[in-house]
Amino acid sequence: MKKIKKIIKIALRLFLGIVFVYASKDKILNPSDFATILYGYSLFPLFSINIIAIVFPFIELVTGFSLIFGIYPKSALIIINFLISFFIIIISFNLLRGHEFNCGCFALGDPSDVSAAGQLLVRNLILLIIGLYLLFDRLPIFYNSKP
Repeated sequence: MKKIKKIIKIALRLFLGIVFVYASKDKILNPSDFATILYGYSLFPLFSINIIAIVFPFIELVTGFSLIFGIYPKSALIIINFLISFFIIIISFNLLRGHEFNCGCFALGDPSDVSAAGQLLVRNLILLIIGLYLLFDRLPIFYNSKP
């Protein structure tokens, strides 16, 4: 049973890492397009948009590779869970105010393209559940230990 659990955890870690590496690709190659999408969120101060558009994709890339190769995976999971939580908050906020936007998650495309916020929320909640499971699975509360 422990071997199956270990295989599942490795598969989930690889999946989450690949998702983040893939998500960073277009943003790194087209920072100006990503900046336009960030502007469309109507949440960030103007002075910060270019900085976010340049730095954020590299954080995704590094944390994704960290999970894939097992280099400081706990640190990467903390950062990834924080980022996913941040995405959920941003998407929820825009959903509540009825703001349609291109999330810029995986492919930048046309900034006028909009994604269904409900689908984005579900996808990010699933990613967060995976990330939290990987991060907290080793805590004593998950073990059937005798006092």
